[in-house]
Amino acid sequence: MSIATKHGDAGETGLIGGGRVSKADLRVEAYGTIDELGSAMGFARAVCEDEEVRELSKAIQRELFVVSGAVANPSSEEASPNTYVTPAMVEALTAHVHRVEATEHILSDWSLPGDHAAAAAYDVARTVCRRAERCVVRLADAGAEVSPHVVPYLNRLSDLLWLFGRLLELRAGVNSRLRDEDHRGPRWSRAW
Repeated sequence: MSIATKHGDAGETGLIGGGRVSKADLRVEAYGTIDELGSAMGFARAVCEDEEVRELSKAIQRELFVVSGAVANPSSEEASPNTYVTPAMVEALTAHVHRVEATEHILSDWSLPGDHAAAAAYDVARTVCRRAERCVVRLADAGAEVSPHVVPYLNRLSDLLWLFGRLLELRAGVNSRLRDEDHRGPRWSRAW
């Protein structure tokens, strides 16, 4: 069997549970952006030399298939228990966030990506994650049924991806502070 089914040649795609929609549908945009996030994380993992960050990234990439499936399925979660995104998944990410941000000397300010390749790759993944989050919110705002745990999951993941970048820079001895003596400004949220 070939992956070139030609079923999408007219600009439509199939959803989990059946039914066809435009490839420009908000649901397709949302789960497609989550797919892009998994690929961005894969690139970041491929250029990362830190075993701890690589292994956790790989586990999260696997979990993103569950998140994507929850968004791709227009049916309720009760009808499709395999696509659940659970509070425990969000709590696990939160625990990783708290653990990494407790690292002594980790950056507690805005960062300027680009001084460390793997950290910059995680910053790209973070921005894709934020876009995925916005796509899911747009989908829900349009009246579509979306698991209530997807947005918190993506929100927490973007925090963790930002911290991965800072952790890698810290371990490499890289200073990525946005502000210095010549560039001052107010403090805002670190991870946007």
